[in-house]
Amino acid sequence: MLFLYCVLLVSCLVMLVAGIVEQRRHYANLDRIPHRVLVNGIRGKSSITRLCAGALRGGGLRTVAKTTGTAARFIHPDATEEPVYRKFGIANVVEQIGIVRRAAAYRPDALVMECMAVMPALQEINQSKLIQSTIGVLCNVREDHVAEMGPTLDDIGRSLSRSMPHGGICVTAEKERFHVLQKEADARDCKLVYADPDTVSDEELRGFSWFTFKENVAIALTVAELLGVDRETALQGMYDAPPDPGVLSVERYVAPGGKRVRFANVFAANDPESTLMNINQLLDLGAVDRPLNVVINCRPDRVERNGQMGQIVPDLMPEKVFVIGHPAKSAIDAIPAEWRSRAVDLGGDQRDGEEFMHELLGHLGEQSSLVAIGNIHGQGEILLEHLAELPGFEDEPAPEPVRPARTQQPQYAPHLDPYADLTAAQEARYAQPPVPRQYVRQQPPGEATQYRQPTDHQPQYPQADYHQPPYPGPRQHPPLEQPWPGQPQPHAPQPYPPQPHQPHSHDPQSHDPQWYDPHWYDPQQHYPGEPR
Repeated sequence: MLFLYCVLLVSCLVMLVAGIVEQRRHYANLDRIPHRVLVNGIRGKSSITRLCAGALRGGGLRTVAKTTGTAARFIHPDATEEPVYRKFGIANVVEQIGIVRRAAAYRPDALVMECMAVMPALQEINQSKLIQSTIGVLCNVREDHVAEMGPTLDDIGRSLSRSMPHGGICVTAEKERFHVLQKEADARDCKLVYADPDTVSDEELRGFSWFTFKENVAIALTVAELLGVDRETALQGMYDAPPDPGVLSVERYVAPGGKRVRFANVFAANDPESTLMNINQLLDLGAVDRPLNVVINCRPDRVERNGQMGQIVPDLMPEKVFVIGHPAKSAIDAIPAEWRSRAVDLGGDQRDGEEFMHELLGHLGEQSSLVAIGNIHGQGEILLEHLAELPGFEDEPAPEPVRPARTQQPQYAPHLDPYADLTAAQEARYAQPPVPRQYVRQQPPGEATQYRQPTDHQPQYPQADYHQPPYPGPRQHPPLEQPWPGQPQPHAPQPYPPQPHQPHSHDPQSHDPQWYDPHWYDPQQHYPGEPR
C-alpha cells in the first residue's frame, strides 16, 4: 500500500514539474509574439478574425491567425490555411497552446485568435493564461448561449467582458450595451474603443467578393490603425483575404424539372437578430428575392435555438417553412398559429437525405429562393452536400433599355429662295442665253492702246472721255442676268475710270495697281520674261 502511495506521489510531482515546464515554455512563446489579438463576441468572430489578419498582412506585418467557427482553420503568414486537427473531433481550449507554439515558430509580428470558450470562467482563463492578448475585440452582444452566459443581454455582455485584457485595449462595435462594457473595461483598467460602422462607406463595402457587414470592417480597420496600418492598405489587405467557409453566401442551382433556385447559407448566423439582419441584407441587395422559402435545421442540444428560429417566421414572411433535423416539433410549435400552416415537416433526422431533398425541391416553384437558418451540423450538412451536386446557372445579363428612335433633325435652317416670287415674264427675261466672251479694244484719248477682257453678260458701250467736261458721270450698266438656283454666281463687273499713264514699276512687290490688273497691257513697256 505504501508503494502505491509513493507511485501516486511521484506521478503527481512529475505532472507538476511537466506543467510548470509547459507553462514557462508557453509564456516564452507568447513573448516571441509582440501583438496578440483575441476576438470574442456572439456573431461574426470568424469573419472578423480573417479581416483583421488580412488588414495586418496587407500592412506588411507577419501575421498568423486561427479561426474556430464553422470549420476551424490555422492561417499561415502567406494566407494559406489548413484545418485544425482535433482528437475525436472534440473542441477544447487546451488546443490554443499548440496553436501558439506553431505561431511562434514563424516569429510573427501579430497573432489573431478567435475565442473558442463559452463558459465565463473558461473565457477568463483563455485570456489570462492561454493568449494574454494586448488588443481585445468584443464584436457584439446578442441573445445566444443564455444557459451559460445569463438570461439577459446585460449578463451576456458581462460574461463576454471577461476576455478583456487587463491594462490593454478593447475594440467593440456594440452600441446598445456599450455602457455595460464600459463599466467592465474600467474595472480592468482597459481602454474601450468604439468602432463606428458609419465610417465605412458603401463603396468600400462593395470591394469585397463576399457578403460582410460594416461592423466587421470597422472593427478590423480600428485594429489595423492601432497597429500602425493606414486605412487604404488595410482595406486592400482585407479584399485579398480568403473568406471563411461559413461566410454568408448565395449559390444558384438548377433543380430537377428546370427549376431555378437561389440558395443562401445563413447557418452561421444562428441567433434571431443576426439571422434577420443577414436575410434583410440579401433581400436589399437583390441576392435573393421572393417567393422566399426557409429551411430550419433543428438539433437536440439546441432546443431553445430551434424555438427562436420558429418565432421569427412572421418577420421573414416566407411562402414555405421546411423543418429538418430533430426535434422538429420544437421549431414548429414556436411558429405563430397564423403561419403554422406553411410549415412542412420533412421527417426528422432519421430520414434519408435524398428523400427529404426530393420532397423539398418538389414544393418549390420555377423561380424560388431558399434560405437555410438554424444550425449547420446534422441534416444541415446533408442539405448542403445534396445541393452542391446540382448543376449551377448564371444570371442572364439585364437587357439594355430600348431607346426611342431619334428623328433626323436638319443641321441647318432651310435657305430661302430669293426668286420664289418672280413672275413668269421675269423668269423668261432672265432665261436668255449669255453673251459670248469676246475681247474689246479700248483706247481712251491720250492714252496708249489697252486691252480689257470683259466679263460675261456685259454689253459694250462707246467710251466717254472722262478727261473733258462735262463729265458724264459713272458708267451705267443694265441689270445682270440672275442665275438659276444651284448655278455658280457670276462676278459682277467693277466699273473703273481710265487713269492717266504713269511710269510702271517692274518690282513684283510694287503696289502699282496696273501691275496687278490683268486687263491692262502697255505694248511700249517691257515686262519681265518678254523678249525685247
